[in-house]
Amino acid sequence: MSIDNPCLTCGACCAYFRVSFFWGECASSGGAVPDSATVQVSPFHVAMLGTEAKPARCVGLMGDVGCGVRCTLYEQRSSTCREFEASWVDGQHNAHCDTARAAHGLPPLMPPLEPQLSPDRVA
Repeated sequence: MSIDNPCLTCGACCAYFRVSFFWGECASSGGAVPDSATVQVSPFHVAMLGTEAKPARCVGLMGDVGCGVRCTLYEQRSSTCREFEASWVDGQHNAHCDTARAAHGLPPLMPPLEPQLSPDRVA
């Protein structure tokens, strides 16, 4: 993860959403997610401990939301976490990112500015 990644100063998604996924991703089933970091939420799904009820805060989240955070389970995180992208990564807006940020009083991420053409160049 790049040090310019907005997730390193956010963490709102880890402290807002239920992070649920198929139990087969747990270590006891051959996956990577530590069993001790999950709680069963249905016959076939688990959630990251701390995200199963509101207010949510994933057991793997370290730091203060909106200031400086990191995931202590980053290499062992679930597919749900791996697939969640901050807004404007690869130019795509993620309304769920905005929702989590708003719940913590953080403004939405803004798209990167378009490169400016110099006056002597024609578009």
